[in-house]
Amino acid sequence: MFIVETLSMTRRYPRTLSVGAHNTVIALNEHEVAKLFTGDTRSDIGSEAEKMQFANRVNGLVARFVRIEYSDEHGSEMLVMERLYPMDYRAYEFSKRELWFDVFEDELLQLHSAGFAHRDIRRPSDIGGEPYDNVLLTSKGLRLIDVGVSALKVKVGEKLFQRYVEEELKEIEQFKTHFLLR
Repeated sequence: MFIVETLSMTRRYPRTLSVGAHNTVIALNEHEVAKLFTGDTRSDIGSEAEKMQFANRVNGLVARFVRIEYSDEHGSEMLVMERLYPMDYRAYEFSKRELWFDVFEDELLQLHSAGFAHRDIRRPSDIGGEPYDNVLLTSKGLRLIDVGVSALKVKVGEKLFQRYVEEELKEIEQFKTHFLLR
């Protein structure tokens, strides 16, 4: 079913980069991509933009928010963000990966201290794709994409936020093993 839906989406959106559970991401140009929101998305797109902007003010770990706009061509609202070009980390020495991971971990802890939890370092097991699809190695180091389920402490409260952070810290340790030893 997922493959058929994906093929259908790539015909509808010819510049498709990825298809998730709820959205398609398309290339707009060499520097920008757009996450397409169809249907009634007023709360989804606004919330995601707010979380992305919050994280961008703290550091550069999360892909950079550019703007929200509507596309007549695609008949959808678009969350426009910087285009990232992922690299295969397995092509790099352990020592470089270790440095990239240390910076990633430091920047993620900065986000936690500021009141932002990504909540999707490791994808749920029932969603297809690689387990760490939301963590990309780029020429600028490790970066995070897809803040759709992220949480801001000011919105969810201290107790729930701390629970999210604890879970994310476990995911970071699992990702470290995956990233360094694979």
